[in-house]
Amino acid sequence: MQTNSPISDAEMERRWAIGRRVLADLDLDALVMHAREDWIGGYVRWFTDVPANNGYPRTVVFFPDRPMTVIEMGPFGADRRPDPGDPAWRGVGRVLCTPSFHSVGYTVDYDTALLVEALQGCRRVGALVPAAMPHGMMRALEERFEIVDAADTLDPLKAVKSAEEIALIRQTARLQDQVFAELCDFVRPGVTDREVSAHAEAVARRLGSDQGIILGVSAPLGQPSRFLNRPFQVREMKPGDHRAVLIEVNGPGGLYLEIARTMVLGRADDHLLETFELVRAAQDHTLSLMRPGVDPAAIAAAHDAWMTARGLPPETRLYAHGQGCEMVERPLIRRDETMPLAEGMCLAVHPGFDDGRVFAVICDNYLIEADGVSECLHATEKRIFEL
Repeated sequence: MQTNSPISDAEMERRWAIGRRVLADLDLDALVMHAREDWIGGYVRWFTDVPANNGYPRTVVFFPDRPMTVIEMGPFGADRRPDPGDPAWRGVGRVLCTPSFHSVGYTVDYDTALLVEALQGCRRVGALVPAAMPHGMMRALEERFEIVDAADTLDPLKAVKSAEEIALIRQTARLQDQVFAELCDFVRPGVTDREVSAHAEAVARRLGSDQGIILGVSAPLGQPSRFLNRPFQVREMKPGDHRAVLIEVNGPGGLYLEIARTMVLGRADDHLLETFELVRAAQDHTLSLMRPGVDPAAIAAAHDAWMTARGLPPETRLYAHGQGCEMVERPLIRRDETMPLAEGMCLAVHPGFDDGRVFAVICDNYLIEADGVSECLHATEKRIFEL
């Protein structure tokens, strides 16, 4: 088997070397990670180049001196030893399966039993974000092993992108630009919000994306067009309507970026144009503060001061954050983040506010470079699109 856009063997070896470094630094016998989807399940993807999907659990055990063990959905008793040359199982020496479902509570213990078996002989085990792992699984691990939260050690290393990852990130930005361009050609009176999102998703899949979200619902001018998901995308667009669109899909190598713009079926009113210029300026202000070594909490505080000085609300959402194999990964630009920025990180920057008349928003991705940020990775113009 072959994935859609595999990471190179050299890049996988680089990632595994980082994993072994974490094991050595923390004196660990193994790392354990768990995911049920590939939007924010990037540890599993990062180590194996294969994501979890559709709520089905996938647990990975990374060892310092032997291939990984993967535990995933499958028949009772399955215990396979993949061919070392199989591209779907690079770095994996053993695959254990069980038919378990997070909607059926008692089956979670089946994954846990296989995990405990895979860890036999280990004493000190690192867990990646243990608070997000199933309670029963963590309880069993804590009863049998010394558990260390290894995320703070791995995350700064994972957040700095390699040259290969940066090249793939740039390809993903071009993919998203193309999705937006084709969406502008598609949007017209009479189509529903659901049809708009379905078209964007279809274009993204055609161009090589595997997963992601398309957010936004249309509204008449004077009412906010907010980032709502598929259950709310039922409205039929009419002349004069506007819609804010967030395209947050992955691209080659499973890497996520995101772009947001607002389109209007006709002419934008002054309020929409003026508020867009405010968020574009807010984005520029944040970008001016981003450089290696800067504390994200300081950037977040400066952003709030910039907003309130202009009579705008301080930020209560997450308005800028890292991206990669995760749709949202560290560092987060907010008051509780402790990871400083570093050269090679990729961040989405999307300031916005909702004043009851408009949801003003912009979103683009940037790389942290030695003396600041890169040119915008997205080529789509920063403007309101009047169609």
